[in-house]
Amino acid sequence: MPRYARAEREALADLFLALGPDAPTINEGWATRDLAAHLVLRERRPDAASGILLAPLRGYAERVRRRLAARPYAELVAQVRRPPVWSPVSNPVTDELVNTLEFFIHHEDVRRAGSGWLPRELAPGLQTALWKRAAPLARLALRRFPADLYVQAPGYGEISVGRGGEPLRVVGAPAELTLFLSGRQRVARVQLDGPAASARQLRNASLGM
Repeated sequence: MPRYARAEREALADLFLALGPDAPTINEGWATRDLAAHLVLRERRPDAASGILLAPLRGYAERVRRRLAARPYAELVAQVRRPPVWSPVSNPVTDELVNTLEFFIHHEDVRRAGSGWLPRELAPGLQTALWKRAAPLARLALRRFPADLYVQAPGYGEISVGRGGEPLRVVGAPAELTLFLSGRQRVARVQLDGPAASARQLRNASLGM
């Protein structure tokens, strides 16, 4: 069975080391050191990881993340590369299910922050795995959008979502749709077909978790 989560994790760790701790990411206000600390917190600090999603704990999570970011950078990257087997999100049972999307997105957060990047040629199996995760992400992120939205990955599938209105079609490879739906619209290469105002609203919408 392909281990896409492991491959994306290794590639991201290699890129972290190649670029150093102060390289930009597309996550506003975060350099590579900050993103590495986020990943370590998510896997190794369950007491703080809830703050990634829950607003009341966000301040505590950010304080923990900043402390982690102050550690030696090589140590942080080593912890990203070798997650603990006891972690709820990175143990052998959950790793592929939970981390394929996580590490693909964050790998691209670093890749696409630089100049001259191009989309990678991804294995069809990875594209399939990303589509399986992008479809429910679309239903969650776009469920209240005021249009009839059709999210289409040619060769992989299509879903419809939204609250109704003039139709708007979002077309792209699963990898690009994944980035778009997770709030990375400005670096995702997708095509929007429909009313210009709705397309502009969607490109500027707050998507993702």
